[in-house]
Amino acid sequence: MAVRLLGLVEKELDEALQHGHGLPLSDYRALCALSRSDSDPLRMGELAERIGLKDSSVTRLVGRLETRGLAQRTAAVDDGRAVAASITPAGRRRYEEATQTYRVALGDALAGARTNFYLADLAAWVLTGESALGHSSVLDTPMG
Repeated sequence: MAVRLLGLVEKELDEALQHGHGLPLSDYRALCALSRSDSDPLRMGELAERIGLKDSSVTRLVGRLETRGLAQRTAAVDDGRAVAASITPAGRRRYEEATQTYRVALGDALAGARTNFYLADLAAWVLTGESALGHSSVLDTPMG
């Protein structure tokens, strides 16, 4: 059920971000990761790990962001042969604008999943830590 809930939520997030900001969910996640890195650019491999994509996919994704002026590629700080990425001021603005849409869409997707017979309990737990069936949080249940 968790995979089904994740798929539903990701689909709704992607649609909301595409419609409201012209950003696929993967681009939003990359901007999120890049906005959180301190001052140093992130190596492509580290960015891939943070957003759950393969290195080759991240290279293409950063290329798209760079074309749109939302990110830039540079040589890695500690190894000039490696490629790193950083967010641009325009990318940071786009990320901040899209974050409210992301949060609303996430809440709506989880709330909508509570009406799905198969997903209701898991969605309730994600939202509140409590089962929709009135049970305590699964985190409070001793492992046996």
